[in-house]
Amino acid sequence: MNNYFIVPGLGNSGPDHWQTFFEKSGDNFTRIEQQGWDAPNCHEWIKNIDDVVSKYDLSTVILIGHSLGCITIAHWAKQSGKKIKGALLVAPSDIESPFYTFTSSGFTPISLEKINFNTIVVASTNDPWVSMKRVELFTKSWGSTLINIGDAGHINAASGYGEWQEGLEILKKLG
Repeated sequence: MNNYFIVPGLGNSGPDHWQTFFEKSGDNFTRIEQQGWDAPNCHEWIKNIDDVVSKYDLSTVILIGHSLGCITIAHWAKQSGKKIKGALLVAPSDIESPFYTFTSSGFTPISLEKINFNTIVVASTNDPWVSMKRVELFTKSWGSTLINIGDAGHINAASGYGEWQEGLEILKKLG
């Protein structure tokens, strides 16, 4: 049985977000709680991921990141060197963009090293927090499979992604 760990981005994922829908879809879905949801620290977020997943058989671990959570997973993969079953990376934010003005520390530069486990990046052509050009750079650098779902905004509750069944189907591709 797989163990799914939800890694929200800035501000956490609210009650109408697809990550919350995923969390409620099965007993083996757990949200990784972070300190500083509104002013995140990369080192702390990475440590929290590591502390949680280290309690499990890594061959059963699948991370599910959204936005800044995806960037955190890329940093965690680089720093930990651990090999898990895989990660679903949805709408990775380009924290290096001048448009990204939220308070955070330690997330730049974005890790562009190959991730040593299977990853799928799901992106939108009109995401205000990342261009498709940057998504393509992340995907290529990380060794990920890219799934472009068209005009879907930031793939969050505000963009209409609550009960995201298609996302659960994409998740199945990781095993």
